[in-house]
Amino acid sequence: MATRDSSASDRKTGTLSTAVHEHLRKLCLREFPCGTGSWNKSRFLPQRWRTWRELVPKEEETVSAQEETVETLLGLVRSTHSPWVLTKDSSAEDRFLRELAIQHPLMIKDTFFCSYFRSLRVVDKGVSLVDKDLLQFLKLEELILSANEIAEIDANNLPPTLKVLELYGNLISSMECLCSPAPPNLQHLGLGHNKLLGPLQSLFVTSNNWPRLVSLDLSFNDLTDLQSMIAGLSTLKHLRLLVLQGNPLALVPYYRGFTVDSLTRLCVLDDVTVSPNEKHQFRGLSIHGEMLAQEAQFVVTIGNVRGVLDSSILDPEPGPEGPFISYSYYVTYDFVEDEEGERKALASAMTETQPDSVLAEIVEPSSSTVQLDEEGHEEGQQEDQQEVLLVGRPAGPQRPARQVRQPRPGGRQKTRPESPKDVSQEISEFIAEMNQMAEDSGESGITDMEESETTISIRSAPLPQSIDSSEELSKLRPRIDARLCPSPGTVLFSTVRKPWTDVIPCNYEMKHTLKELVRVKAFLLAGTTVTIVEEKILSWPVLPTPVESPLPAKNDKKGKGKKQKAEEAAKDKKAPKKKKEPPRELRQDPPVLRVLGSGLVYLEPLLAGETVVTTVCNFGVVRTLESDKMTNARDSKKIKKVPKKEKSKMAVPTFESVYQPEPLTVEVQIQLQQYRSGEEAFLSLVD
Repeated sequence: MATRDSSASDRKTGTLSTAVHEHLRKLCLREFPCGTGSWNKSRFLPQRWRTWRELVPKEEETVSAQEETVETLLGLVRSTHSPWVLTKDSSAEDRFLRELAIQHPLMIKDTFFCSYFRSLRVVDKGVSLVDKDLLQFLKLEELILSANEIAEIDANNLPPTLKVLELYGNLISSMECLCSPAPPNLQHLGLGHNKLLGPLQSLFVTSNNWPRLVSLDLSFNDLTDLQSMIAGLSTLKHLRLLVLQGNPLALVPYYRGFTVDSLTRLCVLDDVTVSPNEKHQFRGLSIHGEMLAQEAQFVVTIGNVRGVLDSSILDPEPGPEGPFISYSYYVTYDFVEDEEGERKALASAMTETQPDSVLAEIVEPSSSTVQLDEEGHEEGQQEDQQEVLLVGRPAGPQRPARQVRQPRPGGRQKTRPESPKDVSQEISEFIAEMNQMAEDSGESGITDMEESETTISIRSAPLPQSIDSSEELSKLRPRIDARLCPSPGTVLFSTVRKPWTDVIPCNYEMKHTLKELVRVKAFLLAGTTVTIVEEKILSWPVLPTPVESPLPAKNDKKGKGKKQKAEEAAKDKKAPKKKKEPPRELRQDPPVLRVLGSGLVYLEPLLAGETVVTTVCNFGVVRTLESDKMTNARDSKKIKKVPKKEKSKMAVPTFESVYQPEPLTVEVQIQLQQYRSGEEAFLSLVD
């Protein structure tokens, strides 16, 4: 018998027996066309003694007009057009009870249910208590109470004949309640998608409690200690099928190999058959279980970015006084914070550099090198090292301070020469000049403000000395896109800044080693957000400070001075002219960040047994026909200077009548490290 698909009122049933009786009432087993009544009363009249003449066969008597035959009544509950038919999602047990109530209505009694049924399914009925009435089912072998609100079960209320017990999707936090005592004949126990937590759960999965257990499903709980859990499961001599996926302990790289080697009688692990070859590959791994670290390892790879709009074609040509505009592009993603030691080291370094700032996000390095723009004014803008962005203070004329972590082999390190003290001094001098100008002109307050997506530029008068309202204070702060901030409990990582190309190769690979496995599971269920960011930087030439030159000494021989000047001018004419002028010193404005596309990458398959999640994030089309034509015209000018042999390789694409721009995409791959053999696990111990 099965009860499922509860409504809002059904969730208030509370006890299991109430849910069962409520479901039987809705089946209408004692109402038309089931049960007994005027539609079939002649079938159940009391029998009387008949003479031998009455026993002679006669023609079949017709049923009265007020009664229906059994076939007609069965047709009413079977026909899809009948108002008495059950819904399509009704179980086979429900349909059987309806037909039984028509054929043998006198059997429908409480004693019949308790003595006849061997299976009881009560799914999604809001049951929170398994009461003693369940013991009335004398032959019950299968009990399914999934998707309810059960937090604890008294094992004394479970029938001793029980062989299958499923409690998926409940609120059970400990198996201790099922072991006082446990049903002695139980062969399958399903406790997936509950709230089992802590290393003590391994004490309740021993042969003392489940001597005949063959199948055990503890998937998608919060079990973390693999070694202690396997030690308890190894006492179950009849265990052949085990499901542990979805638990934090299944994220360690040696999970499957260690489990297969420890439980030699196991046939199926996480719905995958354990082959003899697999047992041979991980032979001997269980001996060194205590030496293996309980940590998860992930490798994040970000490939090519396509379909980015080249914003530089929309900017005017810079004049001699600037501004010189440079663009770079990078990809960010959030991930669980690494080990606490590294985090504290970064925080302390950040505090020394910027004591008043707030640590907002950490951007990890990449193994690839930096590609600088061909023009000299973009030098020093792209670094392949870790970056700390500051949130919560107004944007100053300097770029955010950078904290350097030891890069991976093959990477480069660069440092920024400017210091925060010099910049803060420039800011104070600039504010003092603005205050003086405001006093001279008789103006005060903010007279003009320009807002963009990420910054606010304020013109004219000095800042107010006191701010009374939070609205005025918020106007002075830069607007930061929420997509540029990490999710709660995570850290933001970034690829290297790259200049624009039709296909931007990120070549990013980062390995994450995480020890807090419960937090890792919560992060995988939530997913990671991948964002493509455009960084725009305006550079201005630095004007040299005027230096007072000493007055020339008086010389009576004026003619001689004129001759020397003429000789120096002649030397300058004879000297060869330099092809390139030395690079001028440039002052950079704070970077302007713009989100080109952002989306969520689902990582739940890594919990369900998959080892790799590979996807191409599609953020739609950001290019237009006009922008591609402008980019085409600019690139065609560069191709004219190339030899004819190489022109065919660099041919500029032509636009057809039907224009189909390429969407903005980025290639993302996140891999969960899993050892493929015992040898690979042993090598990790050496490293």
